Amino acid sequence: MIQYVTPEWEAKYEAFISGHPKGHFVKSLKWAEFKKPHEVLTFLSLDADGNIRGSMLLYVSRIPKTKYTHLYCPRGPVVDDGDAETLAELCAEAKKIAAEKNAYELSIDPDITEKDTAYFEMLKSAGFKLNNTKRRPEYLQARYVFRLYMEGMTADEIFANFHSKTRYNVRLATRKEVTCRIGTKEDLPAFVEIMKETAVRDGFLARSLSYFESMYDILGPEHLRLYLMEYQGQAIAGAITIYYGDKMWYLYGASSNRERNRMPNYLMQWEMIQWAVEKNCRIYDFRGVTGDMEKTFLDGLIRFKAGFGAIQDDFVGKMDMIFMPKRAELIEIAQTFYRSVVRKIGILKNKK
Repeated sequence: MIQYVTPEWEAKYEAFISGHPKGHFVKSLKWAEFKKPHEVLTFLSLDADGNIRGSMLLYVSRIPKTKYTHLYCPRGPVVDDGDAETLAELCAEAKKIAAEKNAYELSIDPDITEKDTAYFEMLKSAGFKLNNTKRRPEYLQARYVFRLYMEGMTADEIFANFHSKTRYNVRLATRKEVTCRIGTKEDLPAFVEIMKETAVRDGFLARSLSYFESMYDILGPEHLRLYLMEYQGQAIAGAITIYYGDKMWYLYGASSNRERNRMPNYLMQWEMIQWAVEKNCRIYDFRGVTGDMEKTFLDGLIRFKAGFGAIQDDFVGKMDMIFMPKRAELIEIAQTFYRSVVRKIGILKNKK
């Protein structure tokens, strides 16, 4: 039976998502609230006793200057391994929504790795097709991530598993008088300034202050922490971390061009990992990497994350249930071009 998440079902939905192995903060109602003005539809599959056995959260995005919409279910749907019946029920409801909303496509980036072949085949049987040939849309979650598996481990055990150079740099930051402070909303401007420095240095588009303020208002401080690394009272690095269920995510990180020899990022990661230990997290997620290990293993970012004992997980990537094939192809071409132009303009603005 399908049940939409109304106010009286919100607590039950959050308990189900946060407690499920495939739970993820992008499926939480708070994150959906943050992502407004997108329309969000959340519904459940209930068993004969009224217990939740699966869920799907859909973002409905209207394509500008057209009558069409796109449906996106981040890191979902959430069903148990092998539960094809529940998956079929959720997909049937999604198809009804697609017809009502004139959606040309339903996209997912499921919470399964390339090793989860049985679950992947179940999604294919439900009507999804793998689509990793096109440029990754901005709304998708990272396909390749580094994750630290820490279930049942103490902080000392986790630290002992770090690479020797990583342990050395964590201690070095302390010796060089780097301190860690948990920031508040009032500290976000300082973090954004460091983020702008990082964006110019690394060539990406930085988020605005209002973006982070909205995120903090909705998720902080229960599910969000702002970490600031300081030297002589000045912020030289910072990060935003999200906690949800039994996982923690290193969501945004930034470092100043100043005082980089003091290794603030190493101490910052260790501080955040210790919060994950306090929260009894099973996984600490360092988020995305390129995925091409042959070319990037010696790259600084890869080496940095691997040094903390994290391993690379390769997710299956984008899968689509296409309702209007020709329309989907045309819209994909137009959106890819638009995103490319916006990104270039944004990077140029950062450099000014």
